[in-house]
This record gives sequence, structure tokens and C-alpha cells, in this order.
Amino acid sequence: MNPSNRARRQLIPAGLGSLATQLYIASANAQNPTKVMPRTYRVAFENDKLRVLDFTGRPGMGKCGEGMHSHPAHLTVVLTDWQGRASTPDGPVRDRSRKAGDVFWSEAETHKVENTGKTNARVLIIELKTPAKA
Repeated sequence: MNPSNRARRQLIPAGLGSLATQLYIASANAQNPTKVMPRTYRVAFENDKLRVLDFTGRPGMGKCGEGMHSHPAHLTVVLTDWQGRASTPDGPVRDRSRKAGDVFWSEAETHKVENTGKTNARVLIIELKTPAKA
């Protein structure tokens, strides 16, 4: 066998092993809010297509997680009126308010959203598990 081909055959499994390791590490480091914040998140529904998280945040705490954190693309259904302050790693800080019944879509994002109101904030976060088809 040509030495060049032998070297390639040895590199392919090594490369695939490295890729698998990186994917495993990425999934292990992915935030699962029900594990990180079990007192504020509850899985309301889950199947192979989506997961519905029921979140309740007290005044002064995060609206959908503590500190800077990430979400996959998701739909949010607001269950109680709330006021908050949102920031992203590279963007401006913005004050926000939502009313019970508001529904909005968010692409995958990293942010910090703080409950600046005087009441608990409650939302449903609906995460898609499968990519949308074109």
C-alpha cells in the first residue's frame, strides 16, 4: 500500500474520533435548565419533536435562566405580565415588558434577561427538537 494512502487511512479514524469527542463535549456542556435550575423550570410536555418548559422567575432573578445563558430556537408564551432587562454578549441592554398572552419566536440565542418587576414572571418556552423543513 502506498505510504500516503496508509497515512490517510490512519488519519480518518483519528479525525472521526476527535469529531465525536467534540460533539459529546458540546452536548455535555449544553445547558439543561431543568437540571441547572430545577426549582424554577418544569418540563410540562416532551416528545421526539419538542419540549415545553414551564418557567417561573421571582423578582430580581433571571427571567428564563441565571446569568448569561443560551437557548435553542424557541417559541415563548407569556403567562403573566412582566418587566425585564435583556442583554446579549455583544449588544445593548434593553428594557422589555410583556403582557399575559403575548407569544413570540426567538432564534437560538445567548442572553441574560432579568426580572425587574415586582411580581413573579411565568412563561412557557417551547423548544423544537427537529430542524424546520424548508
